[in-house]
Amino acid sequence: MMIKVKRVYEPASGEDGYRILVDRLWPRGVSKERARLNLWLKEIAPSSHLRQWFSHDPDKWEKFKKDYLQELAKNHETVDKLTEILNSQKTVTLLYGTKNQQLNEAVIIKEFLEKNLS
Repeated sequence: MMIKVKRVYEPASGEDGYRILVDRLWPRGVSKERARLNLWLKEIAPSSHLRQWFSHDPDKWEKFKKDYLQELAKNHETVDKLTEILNSQKTVTLLYGTKNQQLNEAVIIKEFLEKNLS
């Protein structure tokens, strides 16, 4: 199993495998056809409160990451659903909308899964 992270605005590729959007909100300007999703798992995204507080401010990243990891640890049903998908697919790509490729929830989800599945 391989977990990849990619911006939803980048073109879909055959190498993406199973494509999952992990944002709570649909990305602006992306049609469902262009997104080529297998699943929109908005329940795995940060809570609205946490997302709005963070507001993509790099200075808040460490606190955001800590709080979001706590949310993931309590989100058993959705994490279990994602784990089932990971176990049934060779490659899963977690898609996100934000411009920042290092500071986004998909990076945290990947880290969380790799730590907890190994």
